[in-house]
Amino acid sequence: MKKGFSILAVVTFIIFMIIALNFDTASFEAFDLKIRSLLFGNSFVILFHNLGETKFIIVATVIILLYLAIFKKDFRGVLFVLLTVGVGNGLNQLLKRIFARPRPEIEDQLSSFSFPSGHAQISVMFLLTLAYLISKWLKNKRWDFITYTIMLILIFLVGLSRIAEGRHYATDVLAGWSIGYTWFMVCVLWYESKKHK
Repeated sequence: MKKGFSILAVVTFIIFMIIALNFDTASFEAFDLKIRSLLFGNSFVILFHNLGETKFIIVATVIILLYLAIFKKDFRGVLFVLLTVGVGNGLNQLLKRIFARPRPEIEDQLSSFSFPSGHAQISVMFLLTLAYLISKWLKNKRWDFITYTIMLILIFLVGLSRIAEGRHYATDVLAGWSIGYTWFMVCVLWYESKKHK
């Protein structure tokens, strides 16, 4: 990948750290309330939460792994997907426990921690991994643009759906997107390192 994407990964890590250290400050809480007031209850946006559901991600990831192993014989690619999606999910669970932020107060709220948003983080890691692999297989710049554009729109909507449902604060989602991209790029740099050896 181009150097600019690696630099962006450093920027997103910095964004994650800023949010992580300040999400309980008055300015960030005001931001969360503002975004919540704009999105809460939006039924269209809520539809997209399914793309970040664990069951969907697991089934889709298994299909990708089987395709890579059986049809492409790309076992490094298999490890790449396991790192981005599998280990990335573990990273999300670890971060939730470290920061232990309670979720927004709504009826029938989930009991797990809120920061960073798992749906936001995992949708970034999974959908960008899928886009990266499709781009690698098709080797067509026009389709690269179309594929990444679709995936980015879906990532955006999945993240917003968690705010619309009241499951997360906006800062949870921003942090999830940020650390998800950072982790994705770490895995891409590892995956592409073999090309130069």
